[in-house]
Amino acid sequence: MTEAMHRILVVEDDPAIRTVLKALLESARFRLAEAATAARAEIEARAGKPDLLLVDLGLPDTDGLTVIRHVRKWSPVPIIVLSARAAEEQKIAALDAGADDYVTKPFSAPELLARVRAALRRAVRGSEAGHVLSFGDVQVDIARRTARGLKAQIHLTPLEYRVLECLGRHAGLIVRQDQLLKEVWGPGHLQDSRGLRVCVKNLRSKIEADPHRPKYLVTDPGLGYRLRTDETVE
Repeated sequence: MTEAMHRILVVEDDPAIRTVLKALLESARFRLAEAATAARAEIEARAGKPDLLLVDLGLPDTDGLTVIRHVRKWSPVPIIVLSARAAEEQKIAALDAGADDYVTKPFSAPELLARVRAALRRAVRGSEAGHVLSFGDVQVDIARRTARGLKAQIHLTPLEYRVLECLGRHAGLIVRQDQLLKEVWGPGHLQDSRGLRVCVKNLRSKIEADPHRPKYLVTDPGLGYRLRTDETVE
């Protein structure tokens, strides 16, 4: 099946640990991005739009909690803390800052992979996009990153999956253009309306029977977009 692998951002200043995580996660068919500092982590999070962050708390420029708080201002992306700090109050502080899970170093490779998979599943199940989205003969599974038409697989890009995921959380309702740009492209791209229009046009060509008269991915002029599925279409 056609599949877009999940992308994970590893925020870790120790090169040896990054190497271990890279080998482990890539062996499980995840795509990797890396950052050794908090400043670089925020750049990578905004530009690369990862599906999950693994964050060490002891970074050279600032505490990893700062990364978590800053990312949480604009994104619901799952965040797992991977830290040598084992004290209960430190775990509580990380969770209060917005982390979804906390894994203590040294870590078990199978356990870490299980936590990553669980966080990705929860992220999708926690939204209306968690089930398979149905558009007539087209079925899109957001969790597995697969799409299929009546006779063949359909290739959707990671960006297109993120747009559908965002719209799917509000299926049947208007999602404003600025909200889509903030969640999918990042807060530094709120003026990139052209990129959004191009993405919507491409999506319509893949999920609509007649892209020029869309039934499922519709525009509300002056407001934004509305995703209708077979469950919500009138």
